[in-house]
Parts: sequence; structure tokens; C-alpha cells
Amino acid sequence: MLRDHRPYYVKRFYNKFQKWYSQYYLAPQCEYYGKGLVFMKPWHVEVFGGPVLLGDYTTVIATSDRKVRFTIWPAWMGQGRIEIGKYCLICPGTRIMSATSVTMGDGCMTAQNVSIGDADWHDLYDRSMPVGNTKEIIIGDNVWIGDSAIVSKGVTIGDNAIIGAGSIVVKDIPANAIAAGNPARIIKYLDPAKPLKTRGDWLSNPTMLAKNFEIIDRAFMKGNTLRGWFRSVFFPRKGD
Repeated sequence: MLRDHRPYYVKRFYNKFQKWYSQYYLAPQCEYYGKGLVFMKPWHVEVFGGPVLLGDYTTVIATSDRKVRFTIWPAWMGQGRIEIGKYCLICPGTRIMSATSVTMGDGCMTAQNVSIGDADWHDLYDRSMPVGNTKEIIIGDNVWIGDSAIVSKGVTIGDNAIIGAGSIVVKDIPANAIAAGNPARIIKYLDPAKPLKTRGDWLSNPTMLAKNFEIIDRAFMKGNTLRGWFRSVFFPRKGD
């Protein structure tokens, strides 16, 4: 579809339903469930074990073919921790798995299919062991992790760093570095002379931002009808 054919009130109801679903089904599973959280298709978000902490004004996007998973394993041992900071963006297919600790700072972004795990999940020689070697992962503020990247156990990624798509991070990446490859290596550093606008800056006034989005939605959906929406779903045509 080139545009959203739903009447504005339908989209508004759908967003409220997603918010209700998140608060009813996901919030009880979290040690901390921040204010202003936004979930898109929250029924495709899976939380297993705990504690899982989701920071204020974080956005989590999931799809049917790319679920988002927060997993503490082995849950019965009472170990492991996942903590996501404020203003983060978690995109479809992201998997965060912890046997010790995974900490993500404020304003971080994970693209599709990112995998973050702080353990080998099996011992090299005793493969009946459920965890193997494990060591905490620390991800600083405003880190951007590209599509299908893998972050391995024991890694620290510094503030503002960028991890290229498909990279495998097995060693620490310093702040402001751009790293890519398998294994990930530093390509260059961000230009310190250029200002960096973060998701925290963008979401600094969430009430005003929500009002602006509402104005935009009303304008783009003006004239949409229930009949026209049903027609676009069941009898799509060129230009929809």
C-alpha cells in the first residue's frame, strides 16, 4: 500500500488497543516497565525469564515473521538480567539473551535481526551444559547496531558508536567509533565537530511530539472512509 486507507478513528483505536495489550500482557512480565513505552504489534514480543527492564519512551517494533525476544536463561537459576535504557528503538527480529547481564544505555537503536547474547549457551566440551562461558555485555548511550549484527559475550560498546550491518562484535568498541566486519574492526570515528542529535533530544517533549503526530495523521487520513479501507484490503488496485 502506498498510503494508509484507514479512517483516523480506526488507527486511533488500534493504537489504544496496542497500548492496552502491552500494559496488560507485557508489563507484568517486566521488572520495570517505563512510562511512554510504545509497542507496535506487541503480540509478537516475547519475554522469557527475568528481570527485564524497559526504559521510558522506548519503542519496540515486532512483526509476525520477526519477533522481538527478551530471554533470561536459564531462568530457574535466578541469574541473568536485561536492562534497556530510555528512548531506545528496538526493531523487528531483535533477540537479546542473557545468562549474566546485558545493559543497553539511553537512545540506542537496534536494526532488524540484531542478536545480542552474553553467553556461549553450551560448553565447548560438555555440550549438555545449558550456558557455557558467560560474561556481561555493556552497551553505552546512543549506540546504533546495524541490520543482522551480532554482539557477543563480554563486549563493551562505547557511547555513540555505530556497528555496521552484518558485523560480529567480539571485542570492545570505543566511544564514537564506526566498526564493521567479521570480526568487527574500527573503520573510522565520528567527526567531533559535527553535532549529534539523539533520540533523547527528539523525544525530549513527548507530549508535543504526540500532538504533532496526531496533526499529521489527521491531515493524511482526511477523507478516508470505512468503506474505502475495506475496498483497499479486499480489492486492492494500482495506486493504493
